[in-house]
Amino acid sequence: MANHKSALKRARQNEKRRLSNKMIKTRVKNLVKATRSAADQSPETAQAALREAMSTIDKAATKGTLHRKTAARRIGRLARHIFKAQSGQTA
Repeated sequence: MANHKSALKRARQNEKRRLSNKMIKTRVKNLVKATRSAADQSPETAQAALREAMSTIDKAATKGTLHRKTAARRIGRLARHIFKAQSGQTA
């Protein structure tokens, strides 16, 4: 454990950030899962879920929880999954 006053403060800050990042990452994972399952439903539901997931992933990247390229990759893969599922439904 830290002994100096500044090290104790840094430990407190790190713990707060860790919990915040964990919460954001969990939310992203749950939204991605919900969006993938919504791909099997109506196109409107899938599009709405995709918009919400994209927004959340972008916010996570803005806050520094996710790297910007990781966020872009996740959004791209998710969008590709949705569009592929929708094109398969209409065909």
